Amino acid sequence: MNNLEAARKKIVLPLAKKIANLESQDINILLKNISQGKTVILKNKIHKINKPCAIGKDLRTKVNVNIGASTDVSSVQKELKKLDISVAYGADTIMDLSIGKDIRKVRKEIISYSPIPVGTVPIYEAAQEAEYKKGSSFRMTKDDILDVIERQAREGVDFFTIHSGITKEIIVKMHHLKKRLIGIVSRGGAILANWIMHNNKENPLYEYFDEILAIAKKYDITLSLGDGLRPGSVLDATDQAQLYELKKLGELSRYALSKGVQTIIEGPGHVPINQVEKNIKLEKRICHGAPFYVLGPLVTDVSSGYDHISAAIGGAWASYFGADFLCYVTPSEHLKLPSLDDVREGLIASKIAAHAADIAKGIKNQINWDKNMSRARKSRDWKKQIKLSIDPVKAKKYRTRSKPQASKTCTMCGRYCSLKLTEEYF
Repeated sequence: MNNLEAARKKIVLPLAKKIANLESQDINILLKNISQGKTVILKNKIHKINKPCAIGKDLRTKVNVNIGASTDVSSVQKELKKLDISVAYGADTIMDLSIGKDIRKVRKEIISYSPIPVGTVPIYEAAQEAEYKKGSSFRMTKDDILDVIERQAREGVDFFTIHSGITKEIIVKMHHLKKRLIGIVSRGGAILANWIMHNNKENPLYEYFDEILAIAKKYDITLSLGDGLRPGSVLDATDQAQLYELKKLGELSRYALSKGVQTIIEGPGHVPINQVEKNIKLEKRICHGAPFYVLGPLVTDVSSGYDHISAAIGGAWASYFGADFLCYVTPSEHLKLPSLDDVREGLIASKIAAHAADIAKGIKNQINWDKNMSRARKSRDWKKQIKLSIDPVKAKKYRTRSKPQASKTCTMCGRYCSLKLTEEYF
């Protein structure tokens, strides 16, 4: 029995009970939301994790960190260090987006090492294997894809990005993509679009969706229905191609739910700030309240080197309007493979965005963190302030770098500290 089936029968599994306690949510409400597809639990039956994660309605906004080797840079140890940093700074999930020769080695190490849920994009490995073994990713077959999905499921992957909404109809017959300033920016989407065009066949992830569901149900894997046509520019946001795919994802999500498989919906991308609310409400309506997983969204295209800030702005708005899951964006987005520092900066930015939205949404107990920090500031308890900071290491570095004349103040105001001046009367 998987988590969805148990919720439908109102059976309280230990994992659901633990999550209800962590989220301060009534267990009956949690089970109801899971049974309706509005909340998911990311947990492969065979993956042992210490920090379970549920995503969805009335829960704290979760943050994912992408790591993984590339064809240019490949180091298992470096990716494991990125995982360490991610866990230390509060990532809720990790996605291994590895490509290159060490793809299986990196993934196995990450899964065995990770105390949090792990996600992957199986089409990467399937395309790469076809290229190595058959000379071209165009020769990839549905059996090749299903073999990779089954293999990764056996290894313990907790959630898969599956680009099932990018169909032959939209790629071959629709002209909307040609109107875009930037075409397809999703790696998985581009792989499949090229395969469809070259072979003049339907997307195997769409055509053989039932086979994928069977594997997912067997291992209790959540499908993250991928946005292969997400906009890569604010000028392409909310266009017909994006909305066509979103409609397909809504249909597939309901179908998966009927087959006992949990899903989340992936979303944009690059979205101007005035379209963020519209995008969230469209997904919630079209996809029947399924959890929404957004990349950022980035609210401008010109923030290279600072894309984590652009994404945090978009992420805060998106979460406030109902997005449930943020994929972090690093300062190196669009430029290079993230470094250890990039991972930390990107994660912290997304954590700030998620927490800001949770306060505004009134998520239970989230305001207590801020309340405790404010109390520590009022009493000028610097040790406690540093401990409560979202990045205690950086906060301590800043505090110790500049020594005030009076220990109970800082060098910004010195003896004219407003709290010190008024503490006798207030």
